[in-house]
Amino acid sequence: MTKLNGKATTTKKLFSRETFVSIDIQADPKTIWGLLTHAKDYPNWNSTIISIDGKIALGEKIQLKSYLDPKRVFKLSVSVFEPEKRLVWGDAMGKREYKLTPNLNGQTNFVMSEKIGGPLFPLFSKMIPPFDESFEKFSNDLKKEAEKKQSSK
Repeated sequence: MTKLNGKATTTKKLFSRETFVSIDIQADPKTIWGLLTHAKDYPNWNSTIISIDGKIALGEKIQLKSYLDPKRVFKLSVSVFEPEKRLVWGDAMGKREYKLTPNLNGQTNFVMSEKIGGPLFPLFSKMIPPFDESFEKFSNDLKKEAEKKQSSK
């Protein structure tokens, strides 16, 4: 389902929705991980995030404001923190996962996915905006910033 060209795909089911994006980045996992785990810096490089408050670390809580719904503060918990490999945060409604996989050609494949849903999902699913465009912007912003940082090393 995931694609390597930075184009997002969404799979809709009655009780859930899942969005994926995947892109190859000419940077090492350490550089990309640094961007993904420094909350205060997100607004400097990411055009989809207004702010993230808190520490991005295992068991920590963060508060995220996104341009998709600027009036809402998402209160999320970090549930998986595998340095330079995998990061997961979410709430009762859904989970967002970031995966980094080094390639043999010196690139790193970045995958971001988010699954939202539950028993009441059909009642409010139409009120949740699509994530595709936001995921594409996020992954392209990450690629641009990581490659800039990597080239300045």
